[in-house]
Amino acid sequence: MSLPWLVADIGGTNARFGLVTRPGGQPEAVAVLDVSQHLGLADAVAAYLADHAGGVRPGAACLAIAGPVDEDRYRLTNAGWSGSVEELGIPRTVLLNDFEALAISLPHLAGDDLVPLGGPPPTAGLTKAVLGPGTGLGVAGLVPVREGWQPVAGEGGHVAVPVVTDLEMEIVRALRADGLPYVDAEHLLSGTGLPRLYRGLALARGVTPEPRTAAQITAAHITSSDDPLCAETVEVFLALLGGFAGGVALTLGARGGVYLGGGVLPRLVARIPGSAFRARFETTAPALSEYAAAIATSLIIAEQPALTGAAAWLAQRFPHVERV
Repeated sequence: MSLPWLVADIGGTNARFGLVTRPGGQPEAVAVLDVSQHLGLADAVAAYLADHAGGVRPGAACLAIAGPVDEDRYRLTNAGWSGSVEELGIPRTVLLNDFEALAISLPHLAGDDLVPLGGPPPTAGLTKAVLGPGTGLGVAGLVPVREGWQPVAGEGGHVAVPVVTDLEMEIVRALRADGLPYVDAEHLLSGTGLPRLYRGLALARGVTPEPRTAAQITAAHITSSDDPLCAETVEVFLALLGGFAGGVALTLGARGGVYLGGGVLPRLVARIPGSAFRARFETTAPALSEYAAAIATSLIIAEQPALTGAAAWLAQRFPHVERV
């Protein structure tokens, strides 16, 4: 399959594109397009290739989609784009869920791409897991195979929220009484979940909840807002996230490390080390605390990890390529 290759990370707000011009190379000519300014995927791809890639014709493409994919078909969860990649006219196009692409990037991240969050250094060559609170709560695994690595997509963000403390149980009860019959992890551990967690905490404390956005909650925590519930919301959020990450680690046997991505956590990176995140991660299952303690946890801060993953997937799928 001839070079160059097109790689993309398509979200509900932004579509990120890049070109791979040499075997094993990193994406180049990276550009971010506003999804709302384009009629669909084919229109955005054409605009990128014309305006940012010199009009080249890619020999293959790997597109990471923030939504369900089924062979050649895709549907963005938080935007109106849907259809088949056949419409792109690229000889070979591979679709991945966005967290599959993020999982594939993991062996290629190092140094300044990561912030250690506890545990020993990640172990090479063993099963890894990635999860991340963004608009929703994504989860994926990465399993070593003979050809390299195999991503494992899932919908783990919709399991029940892992409450442990009395306060956390009160928050869930308050939200159920407030009209949410089932509280899953994504309901609280996401950008849209932070305001819901804030509301649940206020109700559990017997306080009238004020309207708060996720950005206000995280910024208020940093700037010592006069609303102490913002700071407490972040503390509860990180504790619950640690328990959820521990559950993912045990489910997948992710002894190669658990990695955290998404758009929420970089705003909280300074607060994670002093939170209950790591303690809850290690004590998700008390009988296996030593097992969990031996698993590294890291925060991904690389700028475009899904593009790196898409490029790595194409390199693994098409090891013999030629330049055009």
